[in-house]
Amino acid sequence: MSEHYFTARPASVPRAAGFEASIWGHRLRVQSAAGVFSHGRLDLGTRVLVRSVRPSASARTVLDLGCGTGVLATALGLALPRAQVWAVDVNERARELTVANGCAAGLGDRLHVCAPDEVPGDVGFDEIWSNPPIRIGKPAVRDLFARWLLRLADGGRAVLVIGRNLGADSYQRWLVQQGWACDRLAGAKGFRVLEVRRR
Repeated sequence: MSEHYFTARPASVPRAAGFEASIWGHRLRVQSAAGVFSHGRLDLGTRVLVRSVRPSASARTVLDLGCGTGVLATALGLALPRAQVWAVDVNERARELTVANGCAAGLGDRLHVCAPDEVPGDVGFDEIWSNPPIRIGKPAVRDLFARWLLRLADGGRAVLVIGRNLGADSYQRWLVQQGWACDRLAGAKGFRVLEVRRR
């Protein structure tokens, strides 16, 4: 069976590749490695996401869900210097890269990187940002959304980017059916940017 970026412990050789990205006025130098999503580049979906929407200045606790290299977590920490930034991924190598990239950017002890089950139950989020791992399959993605959206604080929001050909519109309908307010903020390059809030 081939290895995926959502493998918990990648066995592939961790070939390193750095890249630069400009997000919300901050220049990031990002280290990536094989076996982690978006190896060697800022992926197109995340580019569409960060060009379409910015974090709320009032957010104090934010989550990068499925953090990969931690590029979103790092950008959120730089854009929100008073916020606590959480980054979650099942992939051990991704978590290591997120710690390295966040520390290199100066996030220090504001950055909390962990496996999904390690996030304390009493932590809620003003904002959740995610380019979700759609290729884990629709049932697993729905479980992911159902689990983490419940962590939104009152007045909070989740911002998601999903490929149109990977079911963005059907996920939006499903979220509405589950009782969430879900609006399309933008669309470009075959991607939809969705904002999810409590009704």
